[in-house]
Amino acid sequence: MQRHGPVTGLLGGSFNPAHGGHRRISLFAKDALGLDEVWWLVSPGNPLKPRAGMAPLATRYRSARAQARRAPITVTAIERELGTVFTADTLAALLRRYPKRRFVWLMGADNLAQFHRWRQWRRIARQMPIAVIARPGYDSKAIASPAMAWLRLHRLPAASLRDAKSQRRREWSAPALIELRFDPDPRSATMVRLSDPDWTARHARPISGADLRDQLTHRPIHDPAQPEVQPR
Repeated sequence: MQRHGPVTGLLGGSFNPAHGGHRRISLFAKDALGLDEVWWLVSPGNPLKPRAGMAPLATRYRSARAQARRAPITVTAIERELGTVFTADTLAALLRRYPKRRFVWLMGADNLAQFHRWRQWRRIARQMPIAVIARPGYDSKAIASPAMAWLRLHRLPAASLRDAKSQRRREWSAPALIELRFDPDPRSATMVRLSDPDWTARHARPISGADLRDQLTHRPIHDPAQPEVQPR
């Protein structure tokens, strides 16, 4: 299928909590790849992360909204509506729902190091280009990973995506691996939780006193104590 719509970067994660590092790498990737926008996919639950210490979805979503303020970043918990758990299924559902939009999967080198553990990771790579962003301490592990052994055959420069965007007749193809190098950001959600264990208290109330609604689907997001509205 030919896709000629906006080019959107997808950054998935727990955002437990979202922090300035998420914002910085998103804006860097947007500029480096010529993206029109970035979507943050706040996961209802990450199969590779323990449930202990995971804040409620609404709390994590609020933290992401606060970090994305006044930036070309859309925060969404659309996986809850799609009913998907694994990234491969989420991306397939997004491609069906937005048939004209072109997507790039954004991930840190820490995720590339364990990418081979993801369910149907080759399927993910075949669905859309992947841009890998440097993370301190993980580059060597990423380079030596089983996934990199396969993906390095599909390396492309960042300029190739910008060219594909400008040449509307070209197919948005995958697999494609783009490695983005910039001054690494050492921040992590784990560091934030350790330095600020009460971060959830700041995001316990709806933004500006309004109902908390998904920026993409516009559906309300409730804390677990509240009855959640099920999609029709």
